Amino acid sequence: MDYVIAHGAKIPALGFGVFRMSEAEVETIIPAALETGFRHFDTAQIYGNEAALGRALQAAGAAREDLFLTTKVWVDKYEPARFAASVDESLEKLRVDQVDLLLLHWPGHEVPVADQIAMLDAAQAAGKTRFVGVSNQNVPQLRESVATSTVPIVTNQIEMHPYLDQSAMVAAAKATGTALTAYYCMADGAVPRDPLLQKIGAQYGKTAAQVGLRWLLQQGHIALSKTAHAGRLAENFAVFDFTLSDQDMAQIATLARPDGRIVDPEGLAPDWTA
Repeated sequence: MDYVIAHGAKIPALGFGVFRMSEAEVETIIPAALETGFRHFDTAQIYGNEAALGRALQAAGAAREDLFLTTKVWVDKYEPARFAASVDESLEKLRVDQVDLLLLHWPGHEVPVADQIAMLDAAQAAGKTRFVGVSNQNVPQLRESVATSTVPIVTNQIEMHPYLDQSAMVAAAKATGTALTAYYCMADGAVPRDPLLQKIGAQYGKTAAQVGLRWLLQQGHIALSKTAHAGRLAENFAVFDFTLSDQDMAQIATLARPDGRIVDPEGLAPDWTA
């Protein structure tokens, strides 16, 4: 496993996300994910499966010190008392005293970013999380978060895959020392089917999906993989034994297109062009 270091946080570069997974799926797949080698697990209050993840990790006998756990606070909890209660609920469900990383899930439009950051910092000061970060922020919001927070913002978790040009965010994150965590890495199934990625993968005996993950990891990003099928776990994890060439990396970058963004919920998403 490779690691990404950001402001003192040592984060396993390949994580396992449980977005849109039922509790039954989570409890079935987590033991196999642990056996495969995954130690970084990403969930959120709104996913409705924190408790299942907590049960599964405990039942599997996973040592807490070996895990990196991330969860997120939903936008309807952006008020000090509700925010703190949400974090406490997450800890109870996950069966831990603190998470490794706590994120603001979406910026939304109702509560100023500075107020959101103050609540996040308070949770860290209370010992409920080791590190703090944000998710789905645009460039100005990330800069404001970094400038406002009393503790380092270690990551911005955003949609990242070959079809979406995130170069502006990459530059902003580099300038602030903030890691980027990629979700939707498979672009709703487009990555595994992509002819170019399949062609590149054939050179290395790898699948297009593995090439897509490797492309993100090789740029120094954290990548969240996801599967409910145990048979896919080994494929997703086997991305550290090959290196894409500079030509491969450049070719993959040409797949970006103006309509490449998939996740853009009204009322939650910021102005991505800001």
